[in-house]
Amino acid sequence: MEKKSNYQNKTVSTKEGDLILDSHKLSYHFDRVKAWENGERIAPVSVDMALTRACGAMCSFCYAMVQEPQERANIKTKDALNLLDDFAEIGVRGVSLISDGESTLSKAYVPFIQHAAKVGIDVGNATNGWEWEPDKIDQILPFLTWVRFTVAAGTPKGYAKIMFKSEEHTEVFDRAMSHIKCAVDLKKKLNLKVTLGIQMVLMPEFKDEIIPFAKLAVDLGVDYGVIKHCSDDEFGTLGVDYSKYENMYQLLDQAEKMSNDKTKVIVKWEKIKNKGKPPYNRFYGPQFLLQISGSGLVAPSGMFFNARYSKFHMGNFADERIINIFKSNKYWKIMDYLASPNFDAQTMMGTLPIQYYVSKALDKHIKGIEKITPNSGPKPLHVNFL
Repeated sequence: MEKKSNYQNKTVSTKEGDLILDSHKLSYHFDRVKAWENGERIAPVSVDMALTRACGAMCSFCYAMVQEPQERANIKTKDALNLLDDFAEIGVRGVSLISDGESTLSKAYVPFIQHAAKVGIDVGNATNGWEWEPDKIDQILPFLTWVRFTVAAGTPKGYAKIMFKSEEHTEVFDRAMSHIKCAVDLKKKLNLKVTLGIQMVLMPEFKDEIIPFAKLAVDLGVDYGVIKHCSDDEFGTLGVDYSKYENMYQLLDQAEKMSNDKTKVIVKWEKIKNKGKPPYNRFYGPQFLLQISGSGLVAPSGMFFNARYSKFHMGNFADERIINIFKSNKYWKIMDYLASPNFDAQTMMGTLPIQYYVSKALDKHIKGIEKITPNSGPKPLHVNFL
């Protein structure tokens, strides 16, 4: 007897609504799942992207470090707005400014978020918060679905060491915290629906920052603090020892218990316990969740941005409209290859991509192990972000 998807047990109830961070939301997009299953060429539900590759941080855990070299283009505001128009036309529902650059540094940042609201596309933003001055927050916070601040540690010195390579530069911590507090205050003042969170990308050598991070989330009064794994490429360039996560389970459990009514501390247990290997071979996820580099490069996954994966490069939206890239034979030839027996996600790409949850669910669905079924109940927060 086939099982139905049990993603519901990964739901965390918050004051803002139900939050799903350690699973997927495909059952709320069953129309797209059904079309895909029938062999139709579907538009992605969500796109993760950046508006630039520039970033002032030097994070120890940053996957963008292994995404070079790559060809790049200067993303102009006009191109970014055209991108949104094309997304709306083909049926993209959510865009996350999260990829391989700090989008707040782009001149297109504010108009991009405001235009997305006009064309009916939800937008979320992951940022270090350093360039989130109050005037910028005022312009964009009412238009965002969520904001997740990268906070690598709960102490100023730990934060500076991980994100700025030197624990002496604690001013970067102070700057980020002041901007987060400003966002929390504005949300409260205007009664905005936007969800505010902080995220720790956990590398095993920085386990002493787990509890301070959880305390910081509660003290800031954000909606949640999430602790997640660190991804690595297939060559282990970042040196992540996944076997060491097991020694932190007690600390992580303790961190979650620090949650209160206002702030939930959430651990992405699924990936933390995964040991760095996906349980699937075929890579179905990119058809539902596409990634675009801050260079303008369109690729199935951020793990293919590096030039050595040029056979997976579909085009650049700064040079060609995304709607034409999406309709091209090259786009679908690549997607079909990743979903074929000729590709092995366990050996031919990096560990734990953004599409992990979606790919795992689709793999189980196709095999009849655990079927995705439509959900007509109340929608969770961030429903258009898979």
